[in-house]
Amino acid sequence: MKLSLGPVQYYWSREDLLDFYRQVADMPVDLVYLGETVCSKRRLFRFDDWMDTARMLRDAGKEVVLSTLALLEAESELKTLRRICANGEFLVEANDMAAVQLLSAAGLPFVAGPTVNIYNAATLGVLADAGLKRWVPAVELDKDTLAAIGQEAPEQVETELFAWGRMPLAMSARCYTARAYDLPKDDCQYRCLDHADGLTLRTREGEPFLAINGIQTQSALTCNLLPEIKTMDGLGIDVLRISPQARHTDRIVQAFAEALQGGSELPDLQRLMPVGGCDGYWHGEAGMRRHSA
Repeated sequence: MKLSLGPVQYYWSREDLLDFYRQVADMPVDLVYLGETVCSKRRLFRFDDWMDTARMLRDAGKEVVLSTLALLEAESELKTLRRICANGEFLVEANDMAAVQLLSAAGLPFVAGPTVNIYNAATLGVLADAGLKRWVPAVELDKDTLAAIGQEAPEQVETELFAWGRMPLAMSARCYTARAYDLPKDDCQYRCLDHADGLTLRTREGEPFLAINGIQTQSALTCNLLPEIKTMDGLGIDVLRISPQARHTDRIVQAFAEALQGGSELPDLQRLMPVGGCDGYWHGEAGMRRHSA
């Protein structure tokens, strides 16, 4: 299996993004996904910046994929989407059906991100005919469902599993972060910059429940499938995806890389998570449940 680094889901400063991707160039990952997937108002990094970063990482030996928005609401966002799809240099991860349509119409191969919501082999077959090269299953799919889909999936389509990170659960036209500060969405004052790993929501009992990240809702707990690597044989998984976080991404990547190389002892990564881990979805249970995460 290969190792990938997913797109940064949060709003980081330009300097932080530049520093982060300079570090990524030396990390033991095979694939790197770049781009804004959550909110088009996050413009500290523009298209040309992403392209420059992509070329730098390509020169460092990484396979680079450009990721698109998961929720498009304006013509300006469609214009940016068209530019990404027509970049001419890098594979594109489509995170909604508008991107799938543009890429398919242009005869270009593509990756289907987790928000495309593929739940069966029949859908995979339709998208494979449209140019699908690799898919990232929705985070709530369990291992038995993945095994069943894998038995019927087109042979040429690779599977990339979301193996680490706060899980993307839902998108909305409303901005939850702005609402938390009693601000309108159109004057959010870019409060997402203050929450490098999202804003954690807790239950009345004080338990971590969700994380809000602008218009995106995430799990508060970090999905951790590192302990499950040895159980993935036979499931047809080709790539494991790590979703970046503000701190310790390099140590997390190293732990996964060593495990893929056959390391016998798996480190406890609990202290590297914002508020704790989970793996319930993988076992067909509530996502918040923890078995070995």
